[in-house]
Amino acid sequence: MHAPEPPLATEEAGSAAAEADSAIQARARALSSPLRMRILRLCLHEPRTNKELADELGVNPGSLLHHVRSLAANGFLEAVEPRKGARGAREVPYRATGLSWGARVSGVGPMLIETFLQEVDGLPPEDLTIRRLGLKLTDAHRRELLDRIDAVLDEFAKRESDPHGRPISLLVAEHPDLPRSARTTPR
Repeated sequence: MHAPEPPLATEEAGSAAAEADSAIQARARALSSPLRMRILRLCLHEPRTNKELADELGVNPGSLLHHVRSLAANGFLEAVEPRKGARGAREVPYRATGLSWGARVSGVGPMLIETFLQEVDGLPPEDLTIRRLGLKLTDAHRRELLDRIDAVLDEFAKRESDPHGRPISLLVAEHPDLPRSARTTPR
């Protein structure tokens, strides 16, 4: 009797690639909602419980828990030391892990813009600092600009939160100036 042949290396590689692809898809789904992005932002500087998040976001705690669990299951939130709530109930605060900063998800732009619009809704105009600039750049100069912006954002993203600082959010968007006729979804 012969020993069974080991699986082919390509089968093993294919299985590992499928698992990695599945994990990437699960992470992409976890980041596909403005509500989930807002949860991550609220948990970035201080841990928050599901109830605290629900109150801040104006969402039913039961509905929100599904989103919190999805973010935690994909490594974007982590539970910290449980604490006693106002009525003595055990509450689990969650903190953002920062993993979402490095996550690259295709087609996420419109969702991030919607998240931004939700976050700034109701803010006084004087609380918004907005810069808008039109440029005409070669591919090399465009890449240089984006690389420099990325470097500054990465530097600040890696810093510890300032204990006495004020939480802020930034959205940086770059797009080609296309005529209406060249757009896939004209408005």
